Amino acid sequence: MSDILTTDNISVAFGGVSALSGVSVEVREGEILSIIGPNGAGKTTFFNAVTGTFPPSAGRVFLEGKEITGKKPHEVARLGLARSFQNLKPFAEMTLLENVLIGRESHAVTGMLATLLRTRAFAADEERQQQKARELLAFVGLERRQESLARNLTYGERKMLEIARALALEPRVLLLDEPVAGMNPTETGFVMELVRKIRTQGITVVMIEHDMRMVMGISDRIYVLDHGELIASGLPHEVRANHRVIEAYLGGGKHAPTH
Repeated sequence: MSDILTTDNISVAFGGVSALSGVSVEVREGEILSIIGPNGAGKTTFFNAVTGTFPPSAGRVFLEGKEITGKKPHEVARLGLARSFQNLKPFAEMTLLENVLIGRESHAVTGMLATLLRTRAFAADEERQQQKARELLAFVGLERRQESLARNLTYGERKMLEIARALALEPRVLLLDEPVAGMNPTETGFVMELVRKIRTQGITVVMIEHDMRMVMGISDRIYVLDHGELIASGLPHEVRANHRVIEAYLGGGKHAPTH
């Protein structure tokens, strides 16, 4: 299994304060990989560095063997790396279908002239994009809410819309930032199955998550960050028994990873 996303000693500093220090990660194609660690460990900073939100101050990022270090977020997305956000910001006054269609714009096949003239080719492409958006909403369990305004969604539904919007980009790698934060056990179980389904679509998943039942239940491998540094990596049972990981969680007032 080849690596699809790699980071080579990436570091991020804000005003001289190190938020990420020399982190090297190898993500294998087709796997579900989790990045865990106590609060403030640098997990979201890692996602931001990889996707170009805050370019690394040192080190390099590669997607499918091509360097993407320093590229803008929209450029990274077009190359096949999409992400969901912990802070949910859908377009509140748009329907769910419209929200997902925005993510489909980069896959439109008709040009500006066809769009302006509303040609037959434009109409056919518009229908294709709408059908794809409807399929994505069904995929995440929101098919009955497609005409609802995003502002009327529950918290859990907004989480699902966020994933559908990311999937609309047709990524090769999907980064999920705490997909089950604030969810109840039933909702968490649904998301676990959803992540497995995403993998069956040929999409590699990298996940930041605090819910250890989910992490240990679906991850192929796990990386652990603490204070911006990589302190452990391996299979779930290896990470769970790692003394440095246990100390990092207990030192931060958190429970150590369990089943």
